[in-house]
Amino acid sequence: MSQYVCSSCGYGSASWYGKCPECNDWNSFKKFSTGSKKTGRKGGSKKAAEFSTLKDITPLASQRHTTGVHEFDRVLGGGFIAGEVLLIGGAPGVGKSTLLLKILSKLRTMYMSGEESGEQIKQRAERTGANIDNLHFSSDIEAVGLISALENNSDDFDIVVVDSIQTVYSSTVDSPLGSVSQIKESATRFVEFAKNNNKIVVIVGHITKDGDIAGPKMLEHLVDAVLYLEGERQSHFRILRAHKNRFGPTDEVGIFEMKDSGLEQVEKPTELIDASTVQEAGRSLVASVEGSRALFYEIQTLVVPTSLTIPRRVVTGVDVNRLQLLLAVMRRHMRVKLDTYDVYVNVVGGLSAKTPSADLGIIAALLSSSLNQALPKNTAYIGEIGLLGETRNVFGQEKVLKDTKRFGLNKIYSSKDISTVKQMKRVLFKHAKK
Repeated sequence: MSQYVCSSCGYGSASWYGKCPECNDWNSFKKFSTGSKKTGRKGGSKKAAEFSTLKDITPLASQRHTTGVHEFDRVLGGGFIAGEVLLIGGAPGVGKSTLLLKILSKLRTMYMSGEESGEQIKQRAERTGANIDNLHFSSDIEAVGLISALENNSDDFDIVVVDSIQTVYSSTVDSPLGSVSQIKESATRFVEFAKNNNKIVVIVGHITKDGDIAGPKMLEHLVDAVLYLEGERQSHFRILRAHKNRFGPTDEVGIFEMKDSGLEQVEKPTELIDASTVQEAGRSLVASVEGSRALFYEIQTLVVPTSLTIPRRVVTGVDVNRLQLLLAVMRRHMRVKLDTYDVYVNVVGGLSAKTPSADLGIIAALLSSSLNQALPKNTAYIGEIGLLGETRNVFGQEKVLKDTKRFGLNKIYSSKDISTVKQMKRVLFKHAKK
């Protein structure tokens, strides 16, 4: 029996669609066989299922494997869990393989790559100073053979890396390399290996043009944790986020900086902003709390008269729908009409500031650009803007405000200073003129 599955969202159908009814992606349906040939497991199990009481099961939390890279361990919740399967994704060239080499230095590793040769992996490891004494490499890409070799040498390693799952295939599946059937079958076999042998498995996944991990969503459902490494290749900063984590938090982030020696950890939250930048109109600093730490982003805006019937709204690192909402609030409650202006908004460094706590800073930057007047020096903004023009408190706001001096800032504006957007022009630019 066959069915068609959307490679973007995992939606299944008995017939082929040109456009997925679930995610509206075009030409994403792939034929997916559901017969016994797909799995290579014929017949039912002859062994009766076994049950045990929960009190006899050893908690996994006591079996953490730390990598020695604090920023990575923070995102995982303290390190790897024995038997955990981790899926990591990111744009091509963002530094996934470089990050893996850094976190694997203290662990005995079986590294399987269908994209790069052993010579390339070794060259990168030597350039970044990674420890390669405990790193074993294989360029084979047949899942059954790989797992058989892993089971025969299970005492020689702690962690398995599959880079990437799209390049691995199973000989029991009659589908081309990289198809939905191959990805699911290969991933399922590695998950079974991890659980049966209590080994850690890290799977690298390609991403689609929309930034999601390629392949059906069922791939994300199979694993225990899903991490994304964000950042532009032209930027030297990278942010690691957890989109799913069965054994830890999903609101923590890890910050790294790409250098000649590889990815280095960033401990100070103000490292993401350029202190040497001159304060000019259209520039603001926004603060947000990610997990247990505060982060600061630099927002740059440009408001210029348009020659088009419909003005441009170009954003990078900010949700365009959120921007439209903020522009509507400015028009309604601040009497600032930008209908005849092109609006450009950018988060410096190729980072993403899509949290509602950035609302106040975005509006401040837009107002600054439209008035061609710089905001107060050495200040930041934190607060969510409601549809009625009010400034709302956000998670972790009090913690950020208490540490203002430690961050090297003179002032952090919040709902305590600007309760409504109507007050913004009077409050901000009264201080700016001093």
